[in-house]
Amino acid sequence: MKIEKVTGNKKQFLDLLLLADEQEDMIDRYLPDGDLFALYDGDLKSVCVVVPVNGETCELKNIATCVKYQGKGYGRALIRYIADYYKSDYKTMLVGTGETPAILSFYKSCGFEEPHRVKNFFTDNYDHPMFEGDIQLIDMIYLKKDLQG
Repeated sequence: MKIEKVTGNKKQFLDLLLLADEQEDMIDRYLPDGDLFALYDGDLKSVCVVVPVNGETCELKNIATCVKYQGKGYGRALIRYIADYYKSDYKTMLVGTGETPAILSFYKSCGFEEPHRVKNFFTDNYDHPMFEGDIQLIDMIYLKKDLQG
């Protein structure tokens, strides 16, 4: 398994990024200034994008694993890698997601804790109703992870 930081042509990963954020213009807001990492184990398995928030905090804006490889630990390995990568630069990493029990459970198992929510984020910022399975996403749940603890 190898993880590399991608510096050019980040849009080549758009199809995979759209698994985690299904509206391209939302991805376009953070992809140019974000650090994109790709995890390969033979072929491409997972990608993520991390952006700075301020001098102490960065945010995991997108993490996606190819559907056929989900549940095999690639997303967790990528989070471990980026947490280690950023620990000397930032104290905290944030991640925002919808109120989906399986996804919240995944992030909490990776060491994230739930500090706050942004009411109506998905209904106010997307041009169509967003669903994860049969759950409509309304509020953005922000979780945080201490990178230096």
